[in-house]
Amino acid sequence: MKKVILLLLGFGCILLGISIAAAATVSGVGSVAAQVTVQFANIARFITALAYIAGMAFVVGALVKFKAHKDNPTQIPIGTPIALLFIGAALIFSPTIFKVTGTTMLTSGGKVGGVTGVTSF
Repeated sequence: MKKVILLLLGFGCILLGISIAAAATVSGVGSVAAQVTVQFANIARFITALAYIAGMAFVVGALVKFKAHKDNPTQIPIGTPIALLFIGAALIFSPTIFKVTGTTMLTSGGKVGGVTGVTSF
């Protein structure tokens, strides 16, 4: 227990030192706003990675529940693994859906399908 407390205390000290060093380099509201704006891309990457990891975890959980349903159908209803599978698929495809939606809504290069293929507006 002492080792865990000392480890957490050391980790806290390291984080405090890093935050003080980072705070020393930022001066003024404009600089703070620029630092926050730079971090938005990293936050988006983190959320995307988290969605992929959580989606894969839900899919693996669905496979385990399908196996449990096969072994004992009275304990695990079939709706549980199906729901887990759909949630996993939604999480895996959500970054792609957000990217396509953002491109569609925020850019002017929209395309429309026609008789001869894809043409611009």
